[in-house]
Amino acid sequence: MQSFARGLAVVRTFSAEAPAQTIAEVAERAGLTRAGARRILHTLQHLGYVEAEGRLFRLTPKILDLGFAYLSSLPLWNLAEPVMEDLVQDVKESCSAAVLDGTDIVYVLRVPTHKIMAINLGVGSRLPAYCTSMGRVLLAGLPPAALEARLAQMRLEPRTPKTVTDPARLRELIEQVRMQGWALVAEELEEGLVSLAAPIRGRQGEVVAAINVSGQQHRTPPVVMLERFLPKLLKAAHEISAMIGGKGQGG
Repeated sequence: MQSFARGLAVVRTFSAEAPAQTIAEVAERAGLTRAGARRILHTLQHLGYVEAEGRLFRLTPKILDLGFAYLSSLPLWNLAEPVMEDLVQDVKESCSAAVLDGTDIVYVLRVPTHKIMAINLGVGSRLPAYCTSMGRVLLAGLPPAALEARLAQMRLEPRTPKTVTDPARLRELIEQVRMQGWALVAEELEEGLVSLAAPIRGRQGEVVAAINVSGQQHRTPPVVMLERFLPKLLKAAHEISAMIGGKGQGG
């Protein structure tokens, strides 16, 4: 058990601030000897969870298996899937669910209709929170101090000519999302992509996840999405929230 705990301590030393580390840096951050850190890193490398480039070690995408196999098997997503499938059948557009992890959203469930994005998305896929509808819903659910901490870590890069990269404007949009209870993002992540998201709430009214529907600008422009999809999306989010004992929409 002690070896397992040390292995987890090594994994936790990697972050956005320290994505690649030497053995000495890992040892210092994990509170281990260099020999102990070396043994654990080499074991993780053998298992495929860590890769080495010269003296530097970094986590591989396989590390996501540890967390998102669990996430995807949570009862919440078992309950949410049929609701999302009904929504997809109704609106004829893809529906996804995501949670917030650092400055990214991570997909925990996806019910596609047909391919509408250049990016291939599945469970465990990550996208930046600042320019996605689910990301803004999840950011809007954070307490003010936590939101500021996340925003301070973000690199607001223009994914398209319409991406909002001004921090003050992004804060305004997130506050608007918090007040209205949903988010619409048009062509900020990818040109031609329009996405509408709503929060899933837990027992205390806290935002625990987000779901969205996505479409193409030429087929479902923002005004059409708001008129046709928003009431149905909010209803689905409310149903999922109620299933987990949450308080549904509001705030």
